[in-house]
Amino acid sequence: MKLLVINPNTSDDVTALIETEALRSAALGTELVVRTANHGVEYIETRFESLIAAGAVAEIMAEYSKDGDEVIDGIVVAAFGDPGMPALKELTDVPVIGITEAALCAAALQGHRFSIIAISDRIKPWYRDCVDRFGLTGRLASIRSINESLNTIGSVQQDFKETLLALSRQSVAEDGADVIILAGAPLAGLARELRGQIPVPVVDGIAAGIRMAEAVVGLQSGTHRAGAFAPPPIKTRKGLSENLNAALSNAQTTAYATAPADPAK
Repeated sequence: MKLLVINPNTSDDVTALIETEALRSAALGTELVVRTANHGVEYIETRFESLIAAGAVAEIMAEYSKDGDEVIDGIVVAAFGDPGMPALKELTDVPVIGITEAALCAAALQGHRFSIIAISDRIKPWYRDCVDRFGLTGRLASIRSINESLNTIGSVQQDFKETLLALSRQSVAEDGADVIILAGAPLAGLARELRGQIPVPVVDGIAAGIRMAEAVVGLQSGTHRAGAFAPPPIKTRKGLSENLNAALSNAQTTAYATAPADPAK
């Protein structure tokens, strides 16, 4: 199995954290291709920044979604908030898993209520939107976050480890969380360090994303040829990159050439 893991942030330091945790989490025999967004911001905090990141992720996906020599079995969008999801699922016929949906599913399997620990106050409204989109708002105990300025995005774990630990414990004691989600690629791997120091299960988004992607690929459930996640309809396009145009054409040709006939026609 080969998974494409995309960091929608532009920070190489964060990509290194993602790759380290992804390699530790992947099953034996899973090969990882880890890429960093080539445009955007160093870390995503807002809906608009997520919009920019989605385009960068789509361009990377397009390199592997068009006809080519390198076959990818699944894709992991490795930023909390899942920039571009679920629209990105329309571009390719392999499973696309976001670390938010993976973390939320993992948390829901391990407890009734969960809390999200975030790296900034600004990011919280967008995260609430993401939880609501997955229909899990009723199971969200709280979102707690660091309310201090960050030094560098790659050093958040080292700079705020004790703060993140305290926020996690408060979520359990004061908010009734059964599970803690450490949100965001900059916190990749921290759950391993804090294991045993928090009295409930702690979910790492990167680890959850890799394992969920492996599971969904392994299910071999089939591809979207119709419905909400079918490729976009064929129409005139203008100004797209060569890769994105080719990926769209390939997806559309495959889907609409094999789609069942409409019985009404």
